[in-house]
Amino acid sequence: MERRDIDSARAEALRTEQRHVSLVYTRLDAARARAETALSEEHGRGAPGGTRQARVEREVSAGEHARRVAQLSGVERGLCFGRIDDTDGETYYIGRVGLRDAGNELVLIDWRAPAARPFYTATPSDPGPLVRRRHVHTRGRTVVGLDDEVFDLARMSEPDRRALVGEAALMAALRRGRTGRMGDVVATIQAEQDQVIRSGLAGALVVQGGPGTGKTVAALHRAAYLLYAHRDTLAKRGVLVVGPNAVFLRYIGQVLPSLGETDVVLTTVGELHPGVRATADDDRAAAAVKGDPRMVALVKAAVRDRQRLPDGDLEILIDVKTSIRGGVEVVVERMALTLDHATAVRARDRARAVRNPHNIARKLFVDEALTALAHDEARRLDHELDAEELRHARAALWSQPPVRRALDGLWPALTPERLISELLADPGALRSAASVPHPDDPGRPLLGDEEWKALLRPLDAPWTTGDVPLLDEAAEILGEDDTAAKEARRRAERRRRAEERYARGVLEITGVAELDMTDAARLADRHESDGPVPTTAERAARDREWAYGHVIVDEAQELSAMAWRTIMRRIPTRSLTVVGDVAQTGSAAGAGSWAEMLDPYLKGRWREARLLVNYRTPAEIMEVAADVLAAVAPGQAPPLSVRDDGDPPRAVPVGRADLPRVLPALVRSELAEIGDGRLAVLAPDARHDEIAALLPDAASVLTPDALDRPSVVLTVARSKGLEFDSVVVVAPDEILAQSPKGGQDLYVAVTRATRRLTVVHHEALPPMLAKLAKPAGPASSG
Repeated sequence: MERRDIDSARAEALRTEQRHVSLVYTRLDAARARAETALSEEHGRGAPGGTRQARVEREVSAGEHARRVAQLSGVERGLCFGRIDDTDGETYYIGRVGLRDAGNELVLIDWRAPAARPFYTATPSDPGPLVRRRHVHTRGRTVVGLDDEVFDLARMSEPDRRALVGEAALMAALRRGRTGRMGDVVATIQAEQDQVIRSGLAGALVVQGGPGTGKTVAALHRAAYLLYAHRDTLAKRGVLVVGPNAVFLRYIGQVLPSLGETDVVLTTVGELHPGVRATADDDRAAAAVKGDPRMVALVKAAVRDRQRLPDGDLEILIDVKTSIRGGVEVVVERMALTLDHATAVRARDRARAVRNPHNIARKLFVDEALTALAHDEARRLDHELDAEELRHARAALWSQPPVRRALDGLWPALTPERLISELLADPGALRSAASVPHPDDPGRPLLGDEEWKALLRPLDAPWTTGDVPLLDEAAEILGEDDTAAKEARRRAERRRRAEERYARGVLEITGVAELDMTDAARLADRHESDGPVPTTAERAARDREWAYGHVIVDEAQELSAMAWRTIMRRIPTRSLTVVGDVAQTGSAAGAGSWAEMLDPYLKGRWREARLLVNYRTPAEIMEVAADVLAAVAPGQAPPLSVRDDGDPPRAVPVGRADLPRVLPALVRSELAEIGDGRLAVLAPDARHDEIAALLPDAASVLTPDALDRPSVVLTVARSKGLEFDSVVVVAPDEILAQSPKGGQDLYVAVTRATRRLTVVHHEALPPMLAKLAKPAGPASSG
């Protein structure tokens, strides 16, 4: 066939796909316009009025049309990305949402629908029903390229054979420069990732994968898939995604909306306790202690230490203006009441014996103490109390500031924030709590002197990510005295049940229930609220006891045992996706194995999927990384790189005195090489600020928008889960030496690059980096 004929056939293929892409965008515009018009009409109907049913129906329409507008707006980019032709001669187009034409025929299949699955699972050895898979590349609404994979050439028509086009879509996607945001991979999901995405909802799935295997994007697409396939189960409770830091969350933040999902909660461990947003990290010694399960016993001991007894009998001076004698007023200016030591002991022991949380048990302690004080007051006034007088006497005493102060000193009402901040700032309190018996060896204390001293810090120190699991543990142990709130909640719950019954009837009458647009609980929320209805994320964020329908934990190998306790409280069904790589564990309190962290909760009832193909890191760089992995984790095999188009990694020897001159020039050169891509300089923990000062144009403070800058200076820990076109690693020997996990840190550092890796070293290269290319060029001088 002549070249001219081939070009003509391919041009016709582009025109064919353009006609269909234009059609699906027309249907998207029509659907969005209908939703926007309906929403505008609802808003135009003014303030709620009319019958109760009319108000509820208006809330149904407005809320669901708003949700539909958000969904249809989120899928604009890359709406249609694939086509499959099967052995029956049928053609289907795959996209971000399902759309129908005016005749109600499907013109676009949602990527999560069962009919779309062959697009992801077909392989040359097992194509299933497919003859061809075609990737459709668009820029805006214009088709700019096609990639074909043929599974059965004999079944293709001659025109289709002539029109076969393109290079592999996956390779094209991998070669694109980084933008500071993770792109979705819905058009290039590979078979092993699809297995992860569509794995069942029930139980715990561990996704173990080395660098560049697509663990994170597979997990995010899994969230979108589960919400599609199990919406009835997950819509009310939501899906929680826990990432390592705020930069990472912003990096992945646009993936789920672009897949048509907006109800997933993205957070970090540092934000799991309502009202706290911890971003600072502890030093390694403190992190190791705070992450240890022994902290449960430490917090319990700290709480018991706050349940105190007086030294001897406790005397309380009160002002008495009116006696309690049958309405006869007797003015007494000052009176000393006594809570004897034995009574205080009995009150404390009885309050502890009920095994209620501290703040709830406090009610019993205070009640017994007030009873004793009331009887002492009556005795001093030569009066016997009946039951009604006793109730009034206790209330009157509790209103006296000296009484409150005295009893608060013995059994204070505590918040988690107050308990933990005061404990970590008080050497005496820490020493006392740390001296309780060790659970595995009662003959020695819970914490050694060096361990509890590592926890000390000023009272006004900011919260760290390691504090949040302690706050969560404290909240469990302390509880909340909600006596007054309980009755209010009971009344509200009765109203709520009535609202839900009514809402359920409205949904059935209006037919909305059959459309699966909303549920009675969500509708009741709308009807109860005078303002905007809170989203699942907003309701969950302010409720520490919220139970999610599914939880995804990324970079999970970094979580401490205490952090896992915090996570598990939020998923009582144990429906989890755990994503990580134990070979990359850098935290002193992180996972040595998945069984170590998960078996205390799952008792071995978890399944593992391994991702073995590295789509990100070029083979040239991965050869270097494989030597690092062999040295630090001999039992782990590196993932297999599918790319061999990277630049050779290189080592650049630089004397310390020359670093201020050489490093900025090196960074400028690398930025020129990668064009619009992103560059990271990875520094030893102790030298981050020093190296950041040499590169004033680079971002160095870990804010959510840090990756919008062309370059950034990070510690290795802060680079986890991220990827960059070019990576410059400074002082690998110092990274190795900075902690017992230094080898894992170096493995992470050298696997962040998608195109270029440069290692700047002052001393001789560690033996595990021996494969680095010899230095060349002006940047190596000095």
